[in-house]
Amino acid sequence: MKTTLAASALALFATGASAEALSRTQPESLGRVAPALQAYATDDLLGSVWNGKELSVRDRALVTFAALMTRHEIDTLARHGELALEAGVTPAELSETITHLAFYTGWGNAIAATEAMAPVYDARGITADMLPPAHPELLPIDEKAEATRDAFVSSTFGSVSPGVVDTTRDILFKDLWLRPGLAPRDRSMITVAALIAAGQPEQMTFHLNRAMDNGLTQEEAGAMLSHLAFYAGWPKVFSALPVAKAVFESRNN
Repeated sequence: MKTTLAASALALFATGASAEALSRTQPESLGRVAPALQAYATDDLLGSVWNGKELSVRDRALVTFAALMTRHEIDTLARHGELALEAGVTPAELSETITHLAFYTGWGNAIAATEAMAPVYDARGITADMLPPAHPELLPIDEKAEATRDAFVSSTFGSVSPGVVDTTRDILFKDLWLRPGLAPRDRSMITVAALIAAGQPEQMTFHLNRAMDNGLTQEEAGAMLSHLAFYAGWPKVFSALPVAKAVFESRNN
């Protein structure tokens, strides 16, 4: 009965992400090797978690893609990239996600992601001239906030690595974060997802606050944690929960 209900939930997916695209994220080998895992995937992950109303399917697909890229799970990345496109993530947004996460998960992960997604883009007729250019007109910068951030980093780490301080300021926060191809909320959201998937909760406070400043709600952030438990593992999410709790409490006081 439970599996039947889950299948019905998939069939009623009314978000733009097809049930077929979601089901394709699960390999055929699952039932042959781990029937119990297949049941959890069908009943709980696909049938329940992905249908949670607290976070849109589009956002769930983007967060999942970010987590898998962070974890270098290249074998499943293309299937989840296809799901993201079906769910309403644009090719340009997915391109910007890969570019953005190169700086937060490592260049090798980003290169591998381009190799995984190239056949998907080719099959859909998505060409480079349809994607964000290398040097777009940037979004306006919050000069006061950036000055505060840069002053803290410079005073704390300037004597350790001036190069990191300079490139963080000039490349990340005065360039990458201002690219218009991905909304600031989404950049923050995928950054937080990557930090959770990488097991780096100590970096979350700044970025979760920034995500909420950019429009991510507390309910959406909580749902993202619940969603990522399945893709990054419960231990990483439980390591992130105290940080999220502290951020929520500080903002609610």
